[in-house]
Amino acid sequence: MTTSSLPLFPLSSVLFPEGNLSLRIFEPRYLDLVRDCARSDSGFGVCLILDGQEAGQPAVPAAVGTLARITDFHTLPDGLLGIHARGAERFHVLNTRVRDNGLILGDVEFFDAEEVVAVPADCGLLATILERVHEQLGGDISLVDRARYDDAGWVGYRLAEVLPLELPERQQLLQINDPIERLGQLMHHLPRFQRA
Repeated sequence: MTTSSLPLFPLSSVLFPEGNLSLRIFEPRYLDLVRDCARSDSGFGVCLILDGQEAGQPAVPAAVGTLARITDFHTLPDGLLGIHARGAERFHVLNTRVRDNGLILGDVEFFDAEEVVAVPADCGLLATILERVHEQLGGDISLVDRARYDDAGWVGYRLAEVLPLELPERQQLLQINDPIERLGQLMHHLPRFQRA
């Protein structure tokens, strides 16, 4: 595991590796964050808010989050800055401090990359469901290489994004280090979403 200092952006959502994130930036601390990331070609940490709000006073972030790398900037219809970012490595927050402008900085330890493992036969239904959902959504996601649906880690993260899970459930799935265990947890949740 590698350790680094990272600006943190607590959100009322969970970002998964290779997931997409769109943000509307208006607070000075986050405008500074975006500017600094653009200048240094670095990312920022996205963590689920455990206590507090996205705007205003610094919120309490979850201890496990995902590095976000900005992929695009644009001006929104209301004149504010919009960004698109993509999830990269997961990390564990060791400690935090707050800058004068309210931006949270975290000393983080990055998790090792998960090994690519095949979706086991008893979880094959999950890959099938995900593929059907992606077909219905259309767009770029429907054009994904079919081989991705055999990757247990990718299937687990993508299903965690599209299933109507509670935020604590999504966070729990992010914190699991074994892709097969993550699929097992999703299999446990699945009966809630199946039609009678």
